Formats: sequence, structure tokens, C-alpha cells
Amino acid sequence: MKLLEKFQAMAGVRAELDGLGIRPFGAVTEKILSPTEAIVDGRRVILAGTNNYLGLTFDPECIAAAQRALAEQGTGTTGSRMANGTFAEHVALERELAAFYGRRHAIVFSTGFSATMGMGATLAGSGDVVMLDADSHASIYDGVRLGGAEIIRFRHNDVDNLERKLARLGERAANTLVILEGLYSMLGDIAPLAEIAQLKKKYDFCLMVDEAHSLGVLGERGRGLAEAAGVEEAVDFVVGTFSKSLGSIGGYCVSNHAQLEAIRFSIRSYIFTASPSPAVIASTRVALRLMQERPQLRAQLWHNAERLYAGLQGLGFTLGPQASPVVAVRIEDRETALRWWPQLLEQGIYVNLVVPPASPSAFSLLRCSVSAAHSDDQVDRIIAAFATLRTGA
Repeated sequence: MKLLEKFQAMAGVRAELDGLGIRPFGAVTEKILSPTEAIVDGRRVILAGTNNYLGLTFDPECIAAAQRALAEQGTGTTGSRMANGTFAEHVALERELAAFYGRRHAIVFSTGFSATMGMGATLAGSGDVVMLDADSHASIYDGVRLGGAEIIRFRHNDVDNLERKLARLGERAANTLVILEGLYSMLGDIAPLAEIAQLKKKYDFCLMVDEAHSLGVLGERGRGLAEAAGVEEAVDFVVGTFSKSLGSIGGYCVSNHAQLEAIRFSIRSYIFTASPSPAVIASTRVALRLMQERPQLRAQLWHNAERLYAGLQGLGFTLGPQASPVVAVRIEDRETALRWWPQLLEQGIYVNLVVPPASPSAFSLLRCSVSAAHSDDQVDRIIAAFATLRTGA
């Protein structure tokens, strides 16, 4: 069937992996033991690739809240927010998110993907321009393609390149949506947001920042890079997810623009999908509160991040440009990455394998992410496992 021929290349990759006896994509987690340990493909492993930054997935308060909601409100809403799917708890979470960010308006989505995709597709349309960082997440790319705006990429974290492209737009810069991420999920590098905020004064564009991996990670209160950089006033729309630091699933957008309430009723990924289940909303609300009450979790997260980054750097691995909770080992050839991933798993370490085109360059990655729940001993065991890849032991 000719329609299906375009999938042959991917089928070839899957066949190659099957021939090697490994399945790094979709490895089966048979049992979760804690925020940092699980049984994966029959082995007890340290989880070093989960984005569970604050380790809240097993917090007793979050679990108890979810259980209560499940018993009192059932398993799901069975409807969209526009129909029967707006419960009091959805509205309460929106109020709490707005208050946390110091913004006037908030929208809760069913997933982080639908939040970034939906906002990207809705804010800029025909006749408008979107400028996005070249390393933007797939949800951002998918969204802006749906919107019908002219799409212009600027080089990753390159402020000069962004400004040159804005200058060429002339008056159209005022009809431009610039999109970037706070902390990039593949290499763990951080956007030059303060410098980009300065450009906004000159070109008057609209700025959206995806804080998916920086919520709970950056900023004095954990509000993300915009807070850490001191430029929250310059960011028109903050989008993000509950599936990292808050340990659940869902997405959000917050803004001071009153138009967000009108935008809400134009976002297809909001209007035409079922709203998050009561249990998910309940655990997210508790996690949001705990994140604010326990700043020591963020301190422990950074302690672990710096320990892992220094350890792998000391072994001579090529890493991302700076220490962060995402620590990615860059590997020039895919064959080495495919060989090393199962070796780590055999030693009880689960990390993410990322190969082109999913990686942001021609390199493959063994991508680690640390949690506040990791102990020093677990971080040391991750480093020790990587050391054996160098020695062949």
C-alpha cells in the first residue's frame, strides 16, 4: 500500500533494534517501587530519566487527595470543559495557578502537549508571524503549523540571530509571536530570556515561554526562568505542564492579558477534548501547594544535578553547556549509543536514549534527569555505571 511506504525507514530502525535485542523506546516499567526505583524489563533499576524533578509522585498527601477525589467524583469527567467537564476543582486549580504566578488569568488543559500546541495554534494566525527557537518542542512546532501564520525559526538561544530576523520584519514585528522554552529538555540548557525581553521593548512582539521543564526548578519561588531572570512582566503567556515537577498530567497557560478568557473559547485542543479527571486535578493542586511549602526540594534537586554533572564531566563525557536537572551525554555515533544504553540498564540504571532526528543535532544522547528524591548514593551509582562504559568493565 503506497500510502504506508513512508514508514519503511522507521520500520527499519525498529528491526535494527530488535536485531540487537534492545528496546529503548517504550521499555516496559513493570512495577514502580518509589520515585527513583522501578522494575524495568525485569531488572530493578534506578530511574534516571523520568523528569520527576521534585519526586512528588509518591507523596502521601498527593496520593490521599487523588484517592478522595476518585471515591467522591469518579474516574473521569466524560466531557470537555465546554460541555459537562468543568468541575469546581478545575476552576479552583486555575485560580491557584494564577495566584502562584501572580497573574490574573489561567487555563488548565488536559495535557502539556495540548497546552503548548493549542496556544501556539490560536495566538497567531493568517497574516501573523511566529518566530520560534529552532530547538522548540514538537508540540510547539505542531501548534504553529496549525495556526497558519508565517513561521520563522531562529538559531537556538541566539539573540543576535533573532534580532536580525525581527528587524527584517519591519512593522510586522508587532504582529509576531516569539516562542521559546525556559529550560530545554534535551541538553538542559537555559534560554537567554533577559536579553530577549530587552528586544521586546524595541520590537513590541508578543512573547510566550514554555516553562515545562523549569516549573519548580528555576526561580526563587519555582515559577521558572522568567522569575529567575527577573523578567516576568515581559512574558505575555506562560505555558507548561503538570507532568514534570508536579508529578501528574495536564497543562496550563497563565497571563495578565484579559483576552485569555476569549482565547479560551477559540482553542481547539481545549474545546474538543475531555477535561482532566478529578483525581489528577486533586493531586496536582496538592503538589502545587507542596512545591511552594518545600523549597528544600528545589535545593536538593540542584545539589543532585550539580553532583551528577560534575561526576560525568570528570569522566570526560561531552555534556550539555551547563549543569541542570537534565544532564545529557552527547555521543557522536548512534552505534555507540545503542550499545551503551543496554549496558547501563544491565547495571541497573535507566536513562533516556535519544537518537536523530529526535535529538537537537546529529549527535545521539544518553539523557539523564535527576530528582530531589535521588540520594547521594544513587547519584554516585549512576556515575559509576557511566564510568564502566569508558573502561569496558
